[in-house]
Amino acid sequence: MNQHFATHGASPDLKITKLDNGVTVVTEAMPGVATATLGVWVGAGSRHERADEGGLSHLIEHMAFKGTKTRSARRIAEDIENVGGDINAATSAEGTSYTARVLGEDAGVALDVIGDILTNSVFDAGELAREKSVILQEYAAIEDTPDDVVYEAFTEAAFPNQPMGRPIIGTPETINSFDRAAIEAYIAREYTPDRIVLAAAGAIGHDQIVESASRYFGDLKPTQPPEAVPGIYGGGEKRLPKKLEQANVVLGLPGLSFRDDDYYALHIFAQVLGGGLTSRLWHEVRETRGLAYEIQSFHWAFYDCGLFGIGAGTSGGDLAELMDVTLDATIRAAADADTIEVARAKAQLKVALLSALETPGGRIERNARQILAWGRVIPASEVIAKVDAVTVDDVRQAGRRLLKGAPTLAAIGPIKKLPTLDRITAALKAA
Repeated sequence: MNQHFATHGASPDLKITKLDNGVTVVTEAMPGVATATLGVWVGAGSRHERADEGGLSHLIEHMAFKGTKTRSARRIAEDIENVGGDINAATSAEGTSYTARVLGEDAGVALDVIGDILTNSVFDAGELAREKSVILQEYAAIEDTPDDVVYEAFTEAAFPNQPMGRPIIGTPETINSFDRAAIEAYIAREYTPDRIVLAAAGAIGHDQIVESASRYFGDLKPTQPPEAVPGIYGGGEKRLPKKLEQANVVLGLPGLSFRDDDYYALHIFAQVLGGGLTSRLWHEVRETRGLAYEIQSFHWAFYDCGLFGIGAGTSGGDLAELMDVTLDATIRAAADADTIEVARAKAQLKVALLSALETPGGRIERNARQILAWGRVIPASEVIAKVDAVTVDDVRQAGRRLLKGAPTLAAIGPIKKLPTLDRITAALKAA
């Protein structure tokens, strides 16, 4: 018998049902909204791939749209677009999503298509060969985009020789190696019922969504997937000298898991440092010195690890000054982030959170991701309370904790004047 769960503190329109085999269905009706957005999130992404499987999660995401037992690739697109909808998919380190948006009256159509592509795909050899060619073109486009290359290099340097550091798209060698057997083996191993969440929001009815989930996913057999390889931050550097007009550089430090008590404090620190037009880095690097068109700081948080970074593009001759200013601003923020800055950063985070929840797409992403991460949907009020509870001292402490880690450095372009990693490490240790 399916289990229905109360959602204490959450919207009364939020409903959760768990099928007998572990698949979770979460819906959130949004009165006044005429469209429905639906999707399936699978808690399997690039970090779940074995050494010879780099890029397989991403390939499967592509192949889901290339034909089922009853639909051609063309018909998959037509069935959605004939009712005015759109369909998409995405792969990350920790998951893969398949989503569609239609009018509320056509929610059944979207559910049928998504259920079909996830349970009845045939992975035709001809379609597979063509899609591998498409992905190789995507790979080539990334290689021709310096700011994409530098972030791939940054992640690889931060998490060396492990799935967390490998590019989501894979490499030409791994992409070319995949066949139908590899795809089916990965799906059988990783797409297990307890990792599947069907989420819907907008003009939808919970019972209809549960019925569709039961029809398509109810017969999946519960199995125990292998644990993902832990993400272990290493630090280091990757320098890619290349004849370009501008150097792209990313400086990083070990971040935090989203389960860490200091998660919100470090997010606020990132916002204070480089999260907007009033941030310290933006003001000093762009507005005061004119060293870069854009500079940002970020914090990527995962289940068991995290990665903090600062990225910018500048002329090769300005790299040394840019790095000195960046290090100084980071060290100073950890020492003296003030009440006004922290209050502003909190407000910015709350606006970002609440505005994302104003769309059905934002709702289903929040709901599905939180169920996979926490086993429940965390009410926005609870998140806001945690943000509000962060003090100035908490933010400074998160910054000081950050500075204790070994740095990661990645750069591409005219980078002869980029300081050595040893010099950067020494500056951080002296803080």
